[in-house]
Amino acid sequence: MVFKNTMNIRYNFFTFFCFAVSLFLIPQQAAAVLKIDITSGRVQPVPIAIPAFGSSDEQAKKTASDISAVIEKDLERSGLFAPIEANAFIQKIEGVETIPSFGDWRKINSQLLLIGSTKEIDGKIQLDFRLWDVLAEKQISGKSYTSPKSSWRRLAHMVADEVYSRLTGETGYFDTRIAYIAESGSWRRKTKRLAIMDQDGANHVYLTSGKNMVLTPRFDPNSQRIIYLAYYGKKPSVYLYNLANGKEDLLGNFPAMSFAPRFSPDGKKAIMSVSEDGNSEIYEMDIKTRNKKKLTDNYAIDTSPCYSPDARQIVFNSDRGGSQQLYVMDNDGGNVKRITFGDGNYATPVWSPRGDLIAFTRMYKGKFYIGVIRPDGSGERLLTESFLDEGPTWSPNGRVIIFTRQEESTDDKAGQSKIYSIDLTGYNERLIPTPADASDPAWSPLLSK
Repeated sequence: MVFKNTMNIRYNFFTFFCFAVSLFLIPQQAAAVLKIDITSGRVQPVPIAIPAFGSSDEQAKKTASDISAVIEKDLERSGLFAPIEANAFIQKIEGVETIPSFGDWRKINSQLLLIGSTKEIDGKIQLDFRLWDVLAEKQISGKSYTSPKSSWRRLAHMVADEVYSRLTGETGYFDTRIAYIAESGSWRRKTKRLAIMDQDGANHVYLTSGKNMVLTPRFDPNSQRIIYLAYYGKKPSVYLYNLANGKEDLLGNFPAMSFAPRFSPDGKKAIMSVSEDGNSEIYEMDIKTRNKKKLTDNYAIDTSPCYSPDARQIVFNSDRGGSQQLYVMDNDGGNVKRITFGDGNYATPVWSPRGDLIAFTRMYKGKFYIGVIRPDGSGERLLTESFLDEGPTWSPNGRVIIFTRQEESTDDKAGQSKIYSIDLTGYNERLIPTPADASDPAWSPLLSK
């Protein structure tokens, strides 16, 4: 477990709007303004200097330096920060208590300065850091985190989250994990295993052996369980994986095929599709009692359900209107409303943690797209386009989406499948590293909330 101790520091941090973000740095003698237009995607990253963290313990200096390197990579991948090369630094930072020579940092066009150091206490790492506004010559943030030595990367992600939060007014998303399906073997006979890693691809672990096929993992609200579909004995069933003890539990057997399970926002229920006699309906299950409730009863195929953050509504896709489109209904199955009317087919809807948008997959004229739309059906925007993009899932702050992208197959080889991220601008697209092919990603809630 990671513990944090916040110092008594106050700062007027920057306001963050949904479609236009302005970060204001207010100095004593000068002013610098960064405007980030999420709608158009014209982002001007803030220059930030991050000298290698030091340590009072000689043996721990490499870990301290590694921590600052992870922070730098986290912030750079967000697209909001531009780390400055270390060979440009003028002032040498001796420790976290060093008062910056602000003129030296202004000369290299740095607007922010992050300094830190570590020390070992009773076998644990204590990390202290300071975030400085170079132009205003003021300290923005200063905190101390403590963790077991093995969790040093989490310390780095937590610091990156603090920097992100201070400059945007939003929670960060770096201290998180991604569960996904790791794929290996020939394209004719794929092995699919449940895997988990940090959001930057580190600390990768396979959770299942691959003997049985596993699909569509999703986290519970506390990041301690994963719900997924598994084929044991060629029969699809819904399972729970407990990350604390590695135990797999059968959630329930349905008389027909069940798929696309998800947790409710409170983690007490699961929602999924059940297909029987060629027709698919949406069911809700109480995880404790295993009692089931049928929410849809329609001749059409209803699938891919997902709760809204307040659990009052459910989005799903259905072909009840003739083509595969998105619908929203109350959590008891009533008041069904269609929200998409575009050409092609819509699938895999996922409600944003903020409740303001729904992400989806759209298929049209041989192309696949990841898009977002408001719950009332307005404001549809397509963020990606490729041969095959599918299965979006949100960061816990609702600002970034990860998804599966598969390359086109050839006669003798299946196209590679990888996980990518994209922010709401439709820009800053990044590949998330995995040891092999990957699909069906799920993003955990923030671990240090």
